Amino acid sequence: MAINNIKMVDGIFVIDDDQILDLPLLLKYIVANDRIAYSRYKKLYNAYNNNYDIYKLPAKPQWKPDNRLSVNFAQYITDTFEGFFIGNPIKVTSDKEDVDEYINRLDAYNDQDDQNAELSTLVSIYGRAYEMYYVNEEGEVEIANLSPMESFIIYNDSIKPRPKYFVRTYTDSNGKRHGTISDAEMVRSFHISDRTWGDDEHYHGFNGVPAVEYVQNDARKGIFENVLPLINAYNKALSEKANDVDYFADAYLKVLGQKLDETAVQYLRESRVINFDGDAQGLVVDFMQKPNGDDTQEHLLDRIERLIFIIAMVANISDENFATSSGIALRYKLLAMTNLAKTKERKFTSGMNRRYRLIFSNPVVQLPKDAWITIKYQFTPNIPNNVAEEASTAQSLAGITSKKTQLSVLSVVDDVNAEIDQINKEMDETQTEYDLQRLSDETNAEDRKGNSTTE
Repeated sequence: MAINNIKMVDGIFVIDDDQILDLPLLLKYIVANDRIAYSRYKKLYNAYNNNYDIYKLPAKPQWKPDNRLSVNFAQYITDTFEGFFIGNPIKVTSDKEDVDEYINRLDAYNDQDDQNAELSTLVSIYGRAYEMYYVNEEGEVEIANLSPMESFIIYNDSIKPRPKYFVRTYTDSNGKRHGTISDAEMVRSFHISDRTWGDDEHYHGFNGVPAVEYVQNDARKGIFENVLPLINAYNKALSEKANDVDYFADAYLKVLGQKLDETAVQYLRESRVINFDGDAQGLVVDFMQKPNGDDTQEHLLDRIERLIFIIAMVANISDENFATSSGIALRYKLLAMTNLAKTKERKFTSGMNRRYRLIFSNPVVQLPKDAWITIKYQFTPNIPNNVAEEASTAQSLAGITSKKTQLSVLSVVDDVNAEIDQINKEMDETQTEYDLQRLSDETNAEDRKGNSTTE
């Protein structure tokens, strides 16, 4: 596939290894990404922010009701899934004490739990998002999240494509567009409006392109992208139903067999009393109504709503039947969403491996470059937890698994390593108290023995 003579493979921009990326070619890549942004990403952004096609339809004639209603399924599906997937922060740990300490410091400095949640939401909306890494003036590694509307990665054209360039664009207060491009060594600025390179060019210090792409799935599709046509159909049906309600509220009064003057019509409208003199035979007085399609509309709305959640594979936790489920029944209701979360978990883990591999490659970190291999991630679905059941499971694992594995099943334990350290500390304190008490008892016993011998 090609856009503006720019090659795309499986949804990513690619470039030949021997091809030079000069400014004219770079601008072609930017134009190609802009076209995708405005043809696809903008629709997904609008849907999440409750700006649907129903508000863009042509206006109806003035004498017809023209309600525009929308139900923001896109935001509900996204936020429900994100609450399930990353509502509990990802536990990032390492067996190496120095690595674990640095991860905790890095995450605290970047407020990484919130950053991860924001990144995951961007990935769910657009199907992909990016993390960019840089060293600030304080010598600290900072992590920034970027949407695909303003950034993209150009990969090399190989069997297993690898990042070759990372491009970020932005618009200043004067409405002029600028950007930066990073390769495996340098960061260079450019001006899109002026079509010129900038003066800023420096080494970034990372061993590779300082950015990582996170994806929702292999197809890079957003979580509600497949059901967007159904959401638009639901909004249209709901709006038409509201129009029908307005139509019936403003129905015309039909009077056949009797000529009414303006005074009589005004009297009927104000008094709401109908009283005719003479023979009423052949007189018809009623409201003009079009056929009632209420049942058909309700069936259509119910079916579309069910299909939206089925195809999106996200549970409708607001459903009254969902709230009464418990135990294994609840897990079956969450099975589709759990499978969806497992797929994203694997993609997110892959992205986080690349994140820490890049960060540890920078000299300011002062850790071995391969330290990222020791990092482990634990994703905990945010579902109602039975702490007593977890405690029983953890207790049954005693003597079978390591203490770390045993504690990892407890949702109340956020940091397994810190919990083990606290347990060891309490055991040392208890042992010290026990030793002091025993020494005191032995000393008292010796004193009593000595006093008895003296007597």
